[in-house]
Order: sequence, then structure tokens, then C-alpha cells
Amino acid sequence: MIAQPQHQLMTPQEYLEWEEQQPIKYEYINGEIFAMTGGTIPHNDIALNLASALKNHLRGKGCKVQIADAKVGVSLEGPFHYPDVMVSCDPLDQKARKVIYHPCLIVEVLSPSTEAFDRGKKFRHYRRIDTLKEYVLIEADKMNVECYRLNEKGKWELTSYSLEETIEDETELEVYLTSVDFHCPISLLYEDVVFPEDNPGEISDD
Repeated sequence: MIAQPQHQLMTPQEYLEWEEQQPIKYEYINGEIFAMTGGTIPHNDIALNLASALKNHLRGKGCKVQIADAKVGVSLEGPFHYPDVMVSCDPLDQKARKVIYHPCLIVEVLSPSTEAFDRGKKFRHYRRIDTLKEYVLIEADKMNVECYRLNEKGKWELTSYSLEETIEDETELEVYLTSVDFHCPISLLYEDVVFPEDNPGEISDD
């Protein structure tokens, strides 16, 4: 998703009430609102692949899996974002209708226009969520997944999953999301995804 700033300041409550009446989604940061525009088809495919697999894995375990139409609040005062995928296993979120406040896992699918924000300021926002245990970045133009995990010392550690790394036993690379105890081959995340080199004639959506 791509966010475009609108020159209008609001309180968090004004934003939440106003956005309900809008035809598109808006993120909220420090009083400013940012219109969300659509991503590419590969971006959508990756998010849907992961969300579907997580839904199956977590069925009956008291967790909710959300995709890009669900809003996360860093606090009651914001910021408010729309992650590509998130999971909450907190009872406080089970009956939520407007905002998820207690996710354990947040996933963003990267695009050229949002990568710097997803890696930088947005991650700083997400790190303020007490329940968050894992933040995952998935590249859309090649098979590469980065998992930032909160360790027992309260520090965020990076684990990378990339086909560019050599696997000595030649078994398929498996991604492990520790926050929800979920294993899957990296190819599952990229099922039906067309990479740029496979379709060079198409005009980019970004």
C-alpha cells in the first residue's frame, strides 16, 4: 500500500470517526492523515498466500488473522496503520470491530515506494506495541523474507530467509514465524507470484 499525505490535522477520535465515512482507507500519524492507494497484484498475492496459511494454522487457537483492510493502533492516540497481514492472539482483540491494538505478529510486503518507510519509521511505531513479538518484511520482486524478533533481553534480532543463500542439503528453504509457531516453505508465500524478470513487458504499477 502507498500512503499519500493530506494537509489536514485531526485528533485521533476525529480521524476514527471521519475515516468511517470515507470511500478509501487512511493512515494516521501525529495528527496527519495519509490516503492509502492500491498495491500490485504480486503484493496482494503474497499477503493473501500468507494470511490463508496462517488462518488454517491458527484455526481454533483463539487467534485472529487480519489482512490489509484491518487497522492497527499503536496506542489509543495512534499512530494507526494498515499492515498487509497481522495476527492477534490477545483476548482483548477478539471482539474488536474497528481497531486491533494487541497484535503479536505484523507483516508488510515491500514495494519500492514504501520500503524505506516500512523499514524505518513504521517499524519504530510498531515497536511501541507491547504485545508485538515479530515483524516480518517480505520482498515482492524476489524470494526474500526478513523476520525481526524480540528476544528475551528485549532486543530485536533479524533472521533472513533468502534463496540467494546457499542451502547445503538442497532442501527447500523454510520460513519459521516464532510468534505463532508457524513453519512453511518460502515457495508457499510466493505461490502464483509473477516476478519482474518473468514478465518484462508489463508496465510497473509502482
